[in-house]
Amino acid sequence: MSVDTLGRPIEILLVEDNPGDVRLTIEALKEGKVRNRLSVARDGVEALAFLRREGSHASASRPDLILLDLNLPKKDGREVLAEIKEDSRLRRIPVVVLTTSKAEEDILRTYDLHANCYITKPVDLEQFISVVRSIDDFWLSVVRLPSLD
Repeated sequence: MSVDTLGRPIEILLVEDNPGDVRLTIEALKEGKVRNRLSVARDGVEALAFLRREGSHASASRPDLILLDLNLPKKDGREVLAEIKEDSRLRRIPVVVLTTSKAEEDILRTYDLHANCYITKPVDLEQFISVVRSIDDFWLSVVRLPSLD
C-alpha cells in the first residue's frame, strides 16, 4: 500500500463513466498491489460535487490524486479539469488524465488546462496493469504530494 509522508493511505478519485473501465481499473489496482482508497465518480458533475464535498459527498475524503477520463456525461473531463485548476482549494491535487483519446488536440488542451499527466488507456489488460503500476510507482511512491489540509 502506498502511503504519504504521514503514513496514511493515499486517497484516489477515479472519474470514469464506463463500468467496464471502472472494473478494469479496480482489477488493475488489485493486480498491481495498489491498495489505496479508491472512490469513483461516474460523471463530471458528480466528480465536482465529490471534490467540493457537496450533497451526498459532504463527508468525502479529499483525494491525493485524481484519475480523470475526458469523455464523461453531464460535464466532460476538460470542463472538470478547468474547474479543478481554477479552484484554489483543489488546484494542487494532481490530475492524471487517463483516457482512450489519442487526439493531439486533447493532449494539448489538457496540458493547457494544467493537467499533470496525460496517459492513453491501453486496451490490453496486461498493458493497463503496467500503466497502473507506473502511476503507483511515480505518483504514489516517488512524488511528494502536497498537504491538502
